[in-house]
Amino acid sequence: MVLPWLLLGTARRAVLGSVEAALCGLKSIKRNHHNFYTAIPKDVTYKELKNLLNSKNIMLIDVREAWEILEYGKIPGSINIPLDEVGEALQMNPRDFKEKYDEVKPSKSDNLVFSCLAGVRSKKALDTAISLGFHSAQHYAGGWKEWVTYEFSEKKQGN
Repeated sequence: MVLPWLLLGTARRAVLGSVEAALCGLKSIKRNHHNFYTAIPKDVTYKELKNLLNSKNIMLIDVREAWEILEYGKIPGSINIPLDEVGEALQMNPRDFKEKYDEVKPSKSDNLVFSCLAGVRSKKALDTAISLGFHSAQHYAGGWKEWVTYEFSEKKQGN
């Protein structure tokens, strides 16, 4: 009869020891990485994007296909990196990036904003960028459709 209690006690210590080790690990992570989640909002509004573009403190990456930009236009100041190239582009060496996109490669601390037609592809690009360590990246959820609407409205009011 002693044997089952002995085994149960050993199993309980093993489980509790594992839990304790896991909790200590979490405390260590919490202590060492207290800024793991940033307070940077990931969605940018039209007005915020206009302000960022005016400040010149942003790299706006349009992730639509090249033919879409040629046919419909682009937000002034944006560069085109199609969605299926974003992951590779953000991992390129600076010389290759400059050669392919005619821009300086962004660093992981730079302010990146992704845009597309209506926010779906830019959200995917944002997720890719964050997974690669670009924690200041954001996306313009309104996309080209919203941009054109606001720009047309502003020009109409200005005339």
